[in-house]
Formats: sequence, C-alpha cells, structure tokens
Amino acid sequence: MFNFTTLPPLSLYIHLPWCARKCPYCDFNSHEQRDALPERDYTQALLRDLEHDLPRIWGRRIVSIFIGGGTPSLFSPEAVNELLSGVRARVNLLPDAEITLEANPGSSEYAKFAEFRAAGVNRLSIGIQSFNDDHLRALGRIHGRREAIAAAEAAHYAGFDNFNLDLMYALPGQNTEQALADLNTAVALEPAHISHYQLTIEPNTFFHSHPPVLPDDDAAWTMQEHCQQRLAERGYQHYEISAYAQAGRRCKHNLNYWEFGDYLGIGAGAHGKITDAQQQSITRLWKIKQPRAYMDGVAAAKHVGGEQQLTPYDALLEFMMNALRLSEGFSLESFAAHTGLPLAWVEAPLRDAVARGLIEWSGSHVRPTPHGARLLNDLLQLFMMDDAAASQRHTA
Repeated sequence: MFNFTTLPPLSLYIHLPWCARKCPYCDFNSHEQRDALPERDYTQALLRDLEHDLPRIWGRRIVSIFIGGGTPSLFSPEAVNELLSGVRARVNLLPDAEITLEANPGSSEYAKFAEFRAAGVNRLSIGIQSFNDDHLRALGRIHGRREAIAAAEAAHYAGFDNFNLDLMYALPGQNTEQALADLNTAVALEPAHISHYQLTIEPNTFFHSHPPVLPDDDAAWTMQEHCQQRLAERGYQHYEISAYAQAGRRCKHNLNYWEFGDYLGIGAGAHGKITDAQQQSITRLWKIKQPRAYMDGVAAAKHVGGEQQLTPYDALLEFMMNALRLSEGFSLESFAAHTGLPLAWVEAPLRDAVARGLIEWSGSHVRPTPHGARLLNDLLQLFMMDDAAASQRHTA
C-alpha cells in the first residue's frame, strides 16, 4: 500500500531520564535523582542501543540530535562529550547538524554551559516556564526568577547564539499582565527561540490527581492572543502552534517531527519512527522505560519495549496531526514523499476543510487558516478514516 521512492530526513533523539525533582505537571519518562547518576554505565548503554539500531538506518545521514529528559544538564560535560563522540563514531552526522541539549536553570547546571558547547552541543533549550517566583512555586519548580535570568545570561556568555527558552501561560492564579511580564523578560534576554505553550493537565501526573485552579478558556485565549502579538512585535516568527523563532532559528529537530520525518530514539523510554523503502513500511518502536531495566536490557539485547507497523491510515493521520500544527502548513509533494501515499487519499477531506474555512489550498500547498489553527481537533476529524474508507476514496 505504501510507495516510497525517497526517505525522509533522519534525526536522533537521546533520552536522559533523571531530574532533580519531578514536576507536578510532567508526564514525561523522568525519574528523581536519589543517588549518584550512573553516567558511565548509562552512556555506554546508549551507545550500545545505537549500535543495535544501526541496521535500520544503514547509509542514512543524521540531520539533528536532541538530548532530552529528565534534565540532561545534570550529566557532566565529560559524559556528554563521551556520548557525542561515540555517536559521531557510529553514524553519519551532518557537519552542520543541530545538536540540542535540554537544561534547567540552576547554578550547578549553567556553570557547565561552556563545557557542553565545547563537547559539541550547539543549541540549548532551557526550561524556564515562568519568571514569577509565586508561579514557579505553584509549578513545583526548584529555581527562582534570579536563577532563570542567570541561566539565559550564562548561555550567551558561554557562546550560544542559538538557544530556546520554554515558557508556560495560563498558570494557576496567572492573569494576562503577568503572562506578558514573563514574555517581556524572556524577550529582553534575547533567545533565538521561544516555546510558549499553555499549561495542560495530563494523566498520570500529580496535577491530574490534585488539579490546581487554572484560568478559564476565555482567559487563556486572551493571554495567548496578547502574547502572540507581543512576540510578533519583537520579531519572532510564529511557525508552529507553540514555537516562535528569530529569522533562521527554527528548531530543525522539532521541524523534522512536525514534517513527519524519521528519528531514532535511544535511551530509557525513547521512541523512534523509521521508514524502510525496501520493505515499504513505517515502524514505530520504543525502549524499556525504567532506567535500570533498560540498561540491563541493552546488555542482553532485550531493551526494545515494543514495535508497531503503521498502517497507511496511521501514516495519513499522523502526518496531518503534525503538519497542520505548522503555520505554513505543508506541500502535497511532502505528503506523498513522507507518507508514501497517493494524493487521492486526502483530496476529499482537503476540499471539505476548504469549504469550512479551516485551511487554505493554493496550488500544491496547504496551510491552516487562523480559524483552523484554533480548531485543530475539528480539522483533524476530517482525516479520520479507516484503511478501507481511505482506499475506497483512492479508487473512487
């Protein structure tokens, strides 16, 4: 059913699962650090994990690396250097590949920034969330306004001309003026990129079982509108629902996700998506989540938690779920190339979306309208069909 003639770009995600303290809103695979980090053992497990995955990607080039967590900046620069050196020895990494490391504000972490840069990291993503001490306490963060500002300043001082600041809005007790104050402080620190997203309550988190009182939907929308306007005034391009960048500083790694590219995932709980042109297949796979079980599993070559072969319907819907998050949308050529599916599968729902004012379709390019971006779930409903229905549309 698939017909791949080319392969999408390939990225590498590396998961370092430990953090100083689990935040009450966090649903990522993260584990509080209670003892000394097993840096050496875990780094070696990561490299063995990568070796196990190499047959899936023979001959392909890695366009970006993202080291996420957890809090990767808890690791020493020496461990990060060993990790990246080991990756370069095993894969074909583009010379100008974007290499991002997530970090949290804290003197023990931002003191390492220059050494991370020397190890090959060329982009930081710093988890600020807010510059308001009251809101930071409500979020369970262990840093304050002073440490947050110092971290951004340290990134500049370390020579990073490309770093991201994570900010949340619609926080417990927050109003529009406070959300704008956070944003103004962030912009004044001159990051190349700002991720600005609404706090949501996720299952399996402390906030899910003990929900805080959040601003209502109308208040959250007002915050979003005012903050988007402020970011535009300051020269940040709004290129994805929650992502804003200075010219030329869009996150290459995340763009590859949103454009339905491929990625290897190594580390405890890491996920991957690999296209195989020879087998005409798309495979999702994930690694064992618990760090010790993962390390033991790597040693025994039993660290894969599971695999799933995507159906053509899965690929169609996942492409749309990602690509329609982008302000500029996607080309029909990229849909065909990255999903291996014929354009006939999406022509009818695209015409329906145009009629409802949810997308603009000009030539071979599709982009969500502002109305469609706000009603993204409604837009995606138009592409929800089973394989039989999709195939029927193709043959009609």
